[in-house]
Amino acid sequence: MADKQSRSQSQQLHNDNTRRQRKRLKLEYESDNVNKKPQTASPIANEKKKENVQKQDVVDDKDKACNWEPNRWRLQLQNIREMRKARDAPVDIMGCSELSDRSESVQTQRYQTLISLMLSSQTKDQITAAAMEKLKNYGLTMDNVMATSDKQLGELIFPVGFWQRKVQYIKKTTAILIEKYDKDIPATIDELKSLPGIGPKMAHLIMLSAWDKVVGIGVDTHVHRISNRLKWVKKPTTDPEKTRIALEEWLPREEWREINCLLVGFGQTICLPINPKCATCLNKPICPYGRRGK
Repeated sequence: MADKQSRSQSQQLHNDNTRRQRKRLKLEYESDNVNKKPQTASPIANEKKKENVQKQDVVDDKDKACNWEPNRWRLQLQNIREMRKARDAPVDIMGCSELSDRSESVQTQRYQTLISLMLSSQTKDQITAAAMEKLKNYGLTMDNVMATSDKQLGELIFPVGFWQRKVQYIKKTTAILIEKYDKDIPATIDELKSLPGIGPKMAHLIMLSAWDKVVGIGVDTHVHRISNRLKWVKKPTTDPEKTRIALEEWLPREEWREINCLLVGFGQTICLPINPKCATCLNKPICPYGRRGK
């Protein structure tokens, strides 16, 4: 009985000690929290955090841009394909991809494609095709061009737009091709754009027509005009290069190969620069420009 009472007293003493110890630890913990100063991040850490937030904002903005696409563009494109079924526009018959001499070597054909695109700037397809015919009959090879006087070359390409300037472009570019590219043409956009008289539109079309590579969209005045009329750009663009960048942001890559020829022919036959034939256009009900009654 005494042993039992002694054990009970011992247990009670142990419990009291445990409670006192817990209470002391709790008071120490609370005291530490009251006196403890909040930790502040270092200036470097704050700057890194700020940079990460800014980077994420840029990524979010890019995602938003990539997700944008014009209203009903697929139906508009389908209608344009329907209106272009006949393939009877000048670009279909006399476009630069059609003007090289297929009996020549592949290298010479690529050179002729480059020359035809150089001549086509500010020039109707019919005039470009006539100039190319004269050049091919004369002998449109690099050696022949370098052996031809500027006067005679000018007579061969007249009356293409800015023909005198283009004589110089042809001569300078041909000399570069002989010296740097072993009588072939460059196979990259940047190298093509470095040649005299070759701009972004020509470079992308050369890559497609001469090398069968789709690396971008060739945008001329027709593509530029139609893209703005259909509102295929988020905001109006002021020149073809800005239009190219805007189109490439959203237009699926599988459409890039065909889009230039489709829109150029559409612009030559229906969506004309002046007095477009909106009354006969399948897109009139869903075209922002056509609905204005233009």
